[in-house]
Amino acid sequence: MNVKFRLTVMNFMQFFVWGAWLLTIANYWFGTKQWDGTQFGKIFATMGFASLFMPTLTGIIADKWINAERLYALMHILYAAVLFYIPQVQNPDDFFGIMLLAMCFYMPTISLANSISYTTLKSNNLDVVKDFPPIRVWGTVGFIVAMWVTNLSGSKALAAQFYIAGAGALFLGVYALTLPKCRPAKLISEKASLSETLGLGAFKLFANYKMALFFIFSMFLGGALQLTNAYGDVFLDEFKHFPKYANSFVVKYSTIIMSISQISETLFILAIPFFLKRFGIKRVMIIAMMAWVFRFGLFAYGDPAGNLWMIVLSCIVYGMAFDFFNISGSLFVETSTTQKNRSSAQGLFMMMTNGFGAVFGSLVSGWMIDKYFTKSFNNVNELATFVDSSSSNSHLLDFIKGQGVTLMNDGTFSKVLMMKDWHHIWLSFTVYALAITILFALMFKHKHTRAEEEAIERISH
Repeated sequence: MNVKFRLTVMNFMQFFVWGAWLLTIANYWFGTKQWDGTQFGKIFATMGFASLFMPTLTGIIADKWINAERLYALMHILYAAVLFYIPQVQNPDDFFGIMLLAMCFYMPTISLANSISYTTLKSNNLDVVKDFPPIRVWGTVGFIVAMWVTNLSGSKALAAQFYIAGAGALFLGVYALTLPKCRPAKLISEKASLSETLGLGAFKLFANYKMALFFIFSMFLGGALQLTNAYGDVFLDEFKHFPKYANSFVVKYSTIIMSISQISETLFILAIPFFLKRFGIKRVMIIAMMAWVFRFGLFAYGDPAGNLWMIVLSCIVYGMAFDFFNISGSLFVETSTTQKNRSSAQGLFMMMTNGFGAVFGSLVSGWMIDKYFTKSFNNVNELATFVDSSSSNSHLLDFIKGQGVTLMNDGTFSKVLMMKDWHHIWLSFTVYALAITILFALMFKHKHTRAEEEAIERISH
């Protein structure tokens, strides 16, 4: 079988098993389980915690002792086992521990998938620069397909999303055992220090003011990415509480609407060479940051009726926000470091965005939303005013009943009913992104080097 096709299947499934639940887990958490928001922030932080150490640890194992494809297979089989167990968890504190375990198995497979792809392409005398991008783009397609499967199967608020992902991960684990062998390269010297083995030497780059500034802003942008992943789909789904939007296309197919973001991501990749050549690395980074401002701001004012175009446009600009910073940032690291510490520096870039950034964004946003942007309602008149409905509306009464709240004869509730103020949540995220953009533009002084010019030329061709 064609080796590129086999790697394409691997990359497709790699992100299918993530996309099946990543954007819809909030619907399961807030809708089906009705657990609180502060603890939900911790759930998305598990990806960050796992990214801090697991990719490095599995990388060392694959470099020294175990074939990469076998380790990759084992991690996915274990990931599948945890996903199958998740629906049995009935306590939010236990859910955190189980999800952390799942992420410890899944997050390192992203870098392992890249390593397997690179090694296999090289061993078959193929050009990694030319042949890998068309293979990797199928990973994004897999993520999109998983979102559609979850939504169209009616699983976006149900435990079934974990079964879909688990079945895919089990298949991928078995499939990986049939991939070409990627034997340990044993590149790590036996005499290497512990810090060298773990790639901690890259932290010396913080001694350079410009690099330190770049990594710090990378962390803040990584936090922004977690905000949209964690809350985007549940934001659209919660329009169902508003009678005038309850039966809209957006509410029924919120995950499909959100998949526009991933479709946009695949398209904006094609535009990166033009923007880099025309505007340079710093300006492309600023464009990416401004795209985050528009991403959140458009969500703040969007709705499934007259302002549906804002929701769609927000999903479209996501591609620019995500791709432009990741690729221009990676290029900056590539051209600002030496061959000796380049790989470690790239790892540090990913650690700051997907590790520290993810933890920061998840924990702070969960706490902030729960403390400042969750409204409490004690009677039906207050709730009716918030959702723009009359107190006699049957949809509103169904919603109250669905929350496990009894409507008393005097119009009060048997217990306090909680709802999120999404308009002000997204506005606060908009201000956050705008502040980062302004500070970065003022503080990050940068002129193109010859190495950057050459790198941009290579990308353009």
